[in-house]
Amino acid sequence: MEEKTPLNQLLNLSGKVAIVTGAARGIGLGVAYRFAEAGAAVMIADFKKELADQTASYLSGLGFEVRAVGVDVASQDDVKKMVKETLDTFGSCDILVNNAGIFPSTSVVAMTLSDFDKVISVNLAGVFLCTKHVSLQMIKQGKGGRIINITSVDALHPSAIGLAHYDASKHGVWGFTKNVALELAPHKIWVNAIAPGGIATPGVEEIQKGAPAAGIDMSGMIEAFLAKIPMRRMGEPDEIGKVALFLAGDMASYITGAQIVVDGGVLLS
Repeated sequence: MEEKTPLNQLLNLSGKVAIVTGAARGIGLGVAYRFAEAGAAVMIADFKKELADQTASYLSGLGFEVRAVGVDVASQDDVKKMVKETLDTFGSCDILVNNAGIFPSTSVVAMTLSDFDKVISVNLAGVFLCTKHVSLQMIKQGKGGRIINITSVDALHPSAIGLAHYDASKHGVWGFTKNVALELAPHKIWVNAIAPGGIATPGVEEIQKGAPAAGIDMSGMIEAFLAKIPMRRMGEPDEIGKVALFLAGDMASYITGAQIVVDGGVLLS
């Protein structure tokens, strides 16, 4: 009879090293917390280095093994530095979560080429750069690995007008995920995606409190989006963190090229 992984080991990440981008707050912090709790050493990688340091200090205070690094995922030099610092600090890299992303709102007619390029650079090219340089290290290590890309329900269906550039980037990440899953499978690197719906993050809260952008009332749109969720609530960052933990561990040993939708049922409507 086939030997089974003991139940208490299925979500154990002890001895693993994870990089989580955009991990200073929101979904990234939710993921980083669950990974660290499961025993992984975690690199908190974020564009806002000071905030990343504060988050690392908070998690370290809980007894977790974490460090912080500043990174602009759209910069190849920054990404290389992030990988090097992770190796210098922890000695390996076994898990990558591509979570960093931006979602400014503007209508297509008001959108500039610079607006479009910025979102694509961070949300799509950033995923490419991090995946490229981390997977090279994973292949070199020869131990396999896990790459988890945070997409969005917008990778499947638009949630609001004003996000054409964002939706294009997230459709791109989903397509990228599937192709790279094929390429990296021979190296035992599983590549999957998580598609969150409305999640109560600091970024969403800032939008709700902000003024309309380019004539689009984002606060009103968020309220309308909430009304369409069958569960009648926004999700919490931890609810994405728990799914990321599932994909990072042995519970997901036969899953690659998949996208898990975590949206409270909003796509049903």
